[in-house]
Amino acid sequence: MHLIKNLPDNPLDIVGDIHGELTALQTLMQQLGYDACGNHPQHRKLVFIGDLVDRGPDSDGVIQLVQALIETGNAYSILGNHEINLLIDDIKDGSGWFFDERYTADLKNYAPFQRTPPERRQAVRDFLGSLPAALVREDIRVVHAAWSTPAVKAIQGLPIGTIAEQYKAWEYAAQSAAEASGLYERYQAEKTHWAAQLEDEKNPPPFLHAIAEYEATQQMVNPLKVLTSGVEQQAETAFFAGNRWRFSDRVNWWDNYEEKTPVVIGHYWRLIKPRNFEQAPRYSQLFRNIPPTTWHGKLHNVFCIDYSVGARWRDRKAHRSVSESRYKLAALQWPESRLVFDTGETLTTKPF
Repeated sequence: MHLIKNLPDNPLDIVGDIHGELTALQTLMQQLGYDACGNHPQHRKLVFIGDLVDRGPDSDGVIQLVQALIETGNAYSILGNHEINLLIDDIKDGSGWFFDERYTADLKNYAPFQRTPPERRQAVRDFLGSLPAALVREDIRVVHAAWSTPAVKAIQGLPIGTIAEQYKAWEYAAQSAAEASGLYERYQAEKTHWAAQLEDEKNPPPFLHAIAEYEATQQMVNPLKVLTSGVEQQAETAFFAGNRWRFSDRVNWWDNYEEKTPVVIGHYWRLIKPRNFEQAPRYSQLFRNIPPTTWHGKLHNVFCIDYSVGARWRDRKAHRSVSESRYKLAALQWPESRLVFDTGETLTTKPF
């Protein structure tokens, strides 16, 4: 098997980023008509868009459930950027359920959360390492963040199980080039000097040019990074997202997507409820002119199925109930092009 894998001909339920929200996943499966083992009376199959983990209360529980569904033949999953972070030991915000080094820092926002015991950690790595980067068939493509034909071609012949090795090889090549030019030294100096402020929303650092240049460059030379984190460029101003200050900005790549096959993605933190986009987080700005149930892009054949359930930890901190939440877990039913939410709503998308 390779990192680009084929989907079966069954009707599909493509589930957005879960981020450790096990209860939301179990509820959504019930809303979709699946039993606890993932069996469906109409022989539908679950497809997970990646970002199964981090930030939520039970990432390990989500992994165990998804793995069981895959092993029974009732589900398929791809890798998101959060799974790749785990595989390459890139310890970031929200990963304290797995990495001891992050546990204390994550208590502030995400406690309480279940942790993976040390004796299970290699099993988690083995399972995540067995997942592909994209799922395809003639009528649909599923990728976490961006469909890039050059990136797909670069990885399509790579075997399953080599993703961490390949990712690190591309990272090493990019870093070597940055070291030769002096960029990497400047990048590390800025990270060290401004470490205390890089995760402090109320105390922003100045615009850090070396970090901006390094992160944008690293993003675009690594095809696995493009597919799982998207297309980026240097930002005009710093902005706070994902609990850190960022200096490279996401690009709405779908406005240049000219192939006819529809693409379903996650990653971009869409919201179903209208909001004031002038005050919205930067990651929501990509959808400021796109209604929340509409296909988008140049040919209107790209759909983001991430409705931000990964921010439901904010509800728990504010003592808001799920019924009050603007953050939801959703599935796109294909080929019906219908949305089903864990909170019970069912909406028809505007056709592509």
